[in-house]
Amino acid sequence: MIDLKNDLNPAQWEAVSHTEGPVLVIAGAGSGKTRTIVYRLAHLVQNGVSPENILLLTFTRKAAQQMQDRAGLLLGGRLAGVMGGTFHAFAFAMLRRFPGALNEAGRVSIMDQSDSQNALRDIKSDLNLGKGDRSFPKKSTVMGLISKSRNKELAINVVLQNEAFHMLRYEEEIEQLSKAYAVFKKRHGLYDYDDLLFGLERLLRDFEPARDYAKARFKYIMVDEFQDTNLVQARIVKLLGGQAGNVMAVGDDAQSIYAFRGANVHNILSFDQMFEGTKLIRLEQNYRSTQPILDLTNALLEQAELKIRKHLFTERTDSNKPQLVRTISDRSQAQAVVSKILEFGRSYPLHEVAVLFRAGYQSYALEVALNKLGIKFQKFGGIRFTEAAHIRDALSFLRLVQNPSDLPAWQRVMDHAKGVGPKTCAKIFAAVMDGDEKALAAACKRNQEIKDVLDFLDSLRTQKPQPAALLALVLEFYQPILEKKFADDYPRRQSGLEQLQRIAAGYDNLDGFLGDISLENPEQEKDKDLEETLVLSTVHSAKGLEWSAVAIIDLVQDRFPSRHALQRAEDLEEERRLLYVACTRAKDRLALFVPSVIYNQFNGSNEPALESPFLSELPLNTYEAWRESYSGGLSQVNSGPPRSPEAPTLPSGPSAPGKAPTGSGLDPSLLGYCRHKIFGRGKIVATAGEGKYRINFPGFGLKVILADYLEME
Repeated sequence: MIDLKNDLNPAQWEAVSHTEGPVLVIAGAGSGKTRTIVYRLAHLVQNGVSPENILLLTFTRKAAQQMQDRAGLLLGGRLAGVMGGTFHAFAFAMLRRFPGALNEAGRVSIMDQSDSQNALRDIKSDLNLGKGDRSFPKKSTVMGLISKSRNKELAINVVLQNEAFHMLRYEEEIEQLSKAYAVFKKRHGLYDYDDLLFGLERLLRDFEPARDYAKARFKYIMVDEFQDTNLVQARIVKLLGGQAGNVMAVGDDAQSIYAFRGANVHNILSFDQMFEGTKLIRLEQNYRSTQPILDLTNALLEQAELKIRKHLFTERTDSNKPQLVRTISDRSQAQAVVSKILEFGRSYPLHEVAVLFRAGYQSYALEVALNKLGIKFQKFGGIRFTEAAHIRDALSFLRLVQNPSDLPAWQRVMDHAKGVGPKTCAKIFAAVMDGDEKALAAACKRNQEIKDVLDFLDSLRTQKPQPAALLALVLEFYQPILEKKFADDYPRRQSGLEQLQRIAAGYDNLDGFLGDISLENPEQEKDKDLEETLVLSTVHSAKGLEWSAVAIIDLVQDRFPSRHALQRAEDLEEERRLLYVACTRAKDRLALFVPSVIYNQFNGSNEPALESPFLSELPLNTYEAWRESYSGGLSQVNSGPPRSPEAPTLPSGPSAPGKAPTGSGLDPSLLGYCRHKIFGRGKIVATAGEGKYRINFPGFGLKVILADYLEME
């Protein structure tokens, strides 16, 4: 017999033993969610429930199999007969069981991703859309937009407005493709992955034999990661469970971070409205992090607009509070993070240390710094700095300033020119090397784009070899190339180029800049030298993982939260949850990095950074405040930092002299809350010029308001 009370904490035991009626288990980070599901599976079978009457829905087949294997071990054998797997796999099985129920041909044929994209390509050709337009979105991009539209149940126009504004000019064509694609699937009796979910919903809703079968067979339903379900998945669970069936949903509203895939946090927040008589159980005992880390994450969630209240606690007491480190600038942040990594490395193997960031490009400066010191790292989410095509394109122009005989660089800068292939490029290279002006003139006469590149390279060589100044000229020349070559996602790549400009600003000579950028981190074979390998990861890629020590970088507005998230209140709240996920990856040590100023590539100056609003809300007693000194070290400051994210302005230029800054200073008495007639109550986060304040209004986001229109609390 399984000793539930001995093996589980009281909340876990309550969740496992509550088997009748709907139950929502809010499983805080590190609270033993999987253990709870495994024990409930075993408990049901041990108490006479047939495995065939259990349905376990997860987001990966591997997760479902592992849960069943672990439950089988508890029962002393193999657990067979449970229907377990993903929503899509379950949908496919049900549709196969009732062929022809939806008035299609008597079988279900599934298109994989490649099939779908190829069908879309053929439809585009038949409709004669985008012919000769090199900027027209790729088939994979169009497919992604159609899929998002379906999963979020939003019009194509809304998806484009919210997530791909730069492609709005193709709205009509994408709409046409979406409608033609739907007709194509229906004509040929085909389903893609999204159709499986909507097909299952129709089957359960409209076909009584299927509904009766599901009701008779699946008497106990368990859904893992319920916060990641989309609207149709929630409706499927409702159809399977009925009004008050034996449905257990497990998840954490505070870890709902996949809205871009269609996940809807309101599914878990409104579970008790979907199922009458829902019992709510909170798993709040954390087995991963120390209490000081949990104190900070609890305070972070306390400010959330929509939430199911919980308070994480642990038996792991510790004297190390999280550290909030303010660096001089975003340029100096990388070195400060390296110092912190080396400090962590004295207590933990490198694979137990991770640096997390909101977007992949944000680690570029850190990658350069790690490469210089020979510190090995693995990167998850986003691509390595030196592997990004747009970064390599921009650097190729500078490489040719430094070394005109660099053939690979010639191939990259000529790659975008229409009609220039490897052979033509080789001829141009040979003419340049031989000083054959006649051949170059002939090539320029035949092709204006060749002339543009050669003239631009000539102009670059007349400039002083200052990396930041040269790169600014390159990026101006490269912008139209970027928009044409990477039409689908150039705004995202633009951020990477801006980061490259920040890195360049820290160098006085071109040789040093290109040398450091070109240093490659040696690739490790899988599972080899793992003990010596630091982890760099986006927060999304880090979900479900944990490390002894974690550093989170770029905690300023426009980076974390992202620029896009500042436009809508619900997006800003998801960014809060994303930061919560990042912080709860840490077991023992947590460091949060806030650059005080940001280098502006457009005017070559340093500008005050606005601290992430989530940090401004944290009580001072939840962290230690540290600052980077102008000598390069980190030191703890006695009192907490001012509530203002305003920072000193540093001299502009590639390298700032070692001169202490003079603060602009916001009167601490003005910080706090205020009221506005239209936007309601808000929190002042910064000054924004004389007589103006930047205020975070829940539901409306950040606004700059004249003081005359505010009522101070």
